[in-house]
Amino acid sequence: MSHFIRIFLASLLAAALPAIAQEWPQRPVRIVVPYAPGGNTDTIARVTAERLGAALGQQFVVENRPGAGGATAADFVAKSQPDGYILFMAALSQFGPVPLTQKVNYDPLKDFTAIANVAANGFVIAVNPSLPVKDLREFVEHVKARAGKLNYGSGGTGSLTHLAALLFLNRAGMDMVHVAYKGGAPALADTISGQVQMYAGSPSELLQQAAAGKVRLLGITSERRNAQLPNVPAIAEIYPGFKATTWNGLVAPAGLGAPITNRLAGEMQKLMKDPGFLDRLAKLGLDPVPTTPASFAADIRAEYVMWRDLIKAAGVVVE
Repeated sequence: MSHFIRIFLASLLAAALPAIAQEWPQRPVRIVVPYAPGGNTDTIARVTAERLGAALGQQFVVENRPGAGGATAADFVAKSQPDGYILFMAALSQFGPVPLTQKVNYDPLKDFTAIANVAANGFVIAVNPSLPVKDLREFVEHVKARAGKLNYGSGGTGSLTHLAALLFLNRAGMDMVHVAYKGGAPALADTISGQVQMYAGSPSELLQQAAAGKVRLLGITSERRNAQLPNVPAIAEIYPGFKATTWNGLVAPAGLGAPITNRLAGEMQKLMKDPGFLDRLAKLGLDPVPTTPASFAADIRAEYVMWRDLIKAAGVVVE
């Protein structure tokens, strides 16, 4: 092939790429959610789908595919065509804890195209109100004086509610017995009843319980305080640099072209400035996370390494 023909074909391709983005979408787009309807991830996906549909003139439909901690949905998306018609409102779990603690059929670092992070939240350290502690420092002292005698619950071994709590315990030098439940709801219920003394849950699941006096909130694992819980200190205020957050972000199968990726990312960046959208996130106890595709991809890689090292050091094994 002559040099001039190569230049001609390259120019045709360059001209066609913007057209691909402009022509997309020509039919409804599915946003796959790895959990059942009703949780934070599902709500974020539905609000995002509504806004993207309005902006791009095509219907965006949420499709729930729960199972295996989100691995079922992740595997489905990873094996889908990268044509922009299958998107994934993923959570951190599918890119760290799940593939690091169980066998999955996808590669979290190779099988997806990062588009935009959307929202993040830390985990709130909640304790039974009967515990004779008023704040985080007193709690740490109380637990250290009773090493190995108190319990903490989680939504399951290897879940983020387990790992966030474990990271806090390790940093503070505390020894507590882990009690794994099948989901966060029973773990929270047993914290309220006093069967376990601590649970690290999301703000959205603890706000009402705290307001009713059923649990006491001592700290949050995000870098800063949460707007919905201004009186709950960040653990980083006592242990500088501490951070354990989860996020929900939009990804697609690997190989999604730059034109569609950038068009979606541009629309998501607009949402990060939309007061109505930001208000919906705030009411869920979530913080917006503006990103570019490149920065989101870098964050995914960095957090994978962080959780891999924690899981390895703690010897977390999922049966």
